[in-house]
Amino acid sequence: MAKKDTNQHLAILQDIRNKVFKPVYLLMGEESYYIDLICETIIENALKDSERDFNQTILYGADIDDFAIVVNAAKRFPMMAERQLIVVKEAQNIKGVDNLLYYLQKPLMSTILVICHKNGSLKNKKVVTGIEKIGVVYESKKLYDNQLPAFINNYVVAKKLSIDPKAASMMADFVGNDLSRLSSELDKLSISLPEGSLRITPEIVERNVGISKDFNNYELLNAIITRNILKATQIIQYFEQNPKNNPLVVTISVLFNFFSNLMLCYFSTDKSENGIMNELNLRSSFQSRDYLTAMRAYNAYKCIDIIALIRQYDARSKGIGSGASSNDGDLLKELVFKIMH
Repeated sequence: MAKKDTNQHLAILQDIRNKVFKPVYLLMGEESYYIDLICETIIENALKDSERDFNQTILYGADIDDFAIVVNAAKRFPMMAERQLIVVKEAQNIKGVDNLLYYLQKPLMSTILVICHKNGSLKNKKVVTGIEKIGVVYESKKLYDNQLPAFINNYVVAKKLSIDPKAASMMADFVGNDLSRLSSELDKLSISLPEGSLRITPEIVERNVGISKDFNNYELLNAIITRNILKATQIIQYFEQNPKNNPLVVTISVLFNFFSNLMLCYFSTDKSENGIMNELNLRSSFQSRDYLTAMRAYNAYKCIDIIALIRQYDARSKGIGSGASSNDGDLLKELVFKIMH
């Protein structure tokens, strides 16, 4: 099946930009961002502008009803060009994927066939295995919330910019794991930077995205870590007054991810900044400091209790269990109070 390497897309993109192509690409999965990125990169690099009219065909699943049409298109020879490009979008809507098996046994090497299968993975193992033997299979999975800061940092670095860790956390909390929207928001921020500035700061995020740099999940977590009850109370009150921009489900997710990671820290053999960084696969030792501070504020037994509390209040926020009728503001107040006492 598809490789699990989380950086596989980087190698694929590098080959494409170096004009090293495979006869068949299967791009599939729940996360559309990387599928679109690889597909568009192939379109940009496979043909010269003068060759596109006769040698580039884009098919849509809503317009065709069987993969036999795809196979027939792939079997054509290019016209006055080295290769032709066939792109199949919305392939998850097309029947008869078995028809690909015959083509995969003897693909036309002058054809680049790109199959974009979104909203899940192709379940036909024979077809997937057949494509793996001669081409590329890439499975694009949704990122976990704790992977978003790394994505944000890498995206910004690719633009030869940098981003403050707090600003990255603010963007991750506000946008979530919709990578297409997240990349679009980061593009807007990069354009809005003052002349000569190469760093995205919390102030820039606040000014251009509408997230408060002082009242957000990053600051709430910091208040909990440092046991700053006044600051935590002020942030919760702000959340209660601005519920659309600060949904409880996101706050609970942030708290759960942090304290779940904190639990791992107690069992780390190396509890230095670098040791925690390696244990949690963090990008820098700077990110380790919050965990070291939290370990001094909460022991392992309290951490276990906190994780149980977060699970309980997550259920209550979804209408399960006692007190399920409480509003989000009251639930968050109760949860944070119990965490800090």
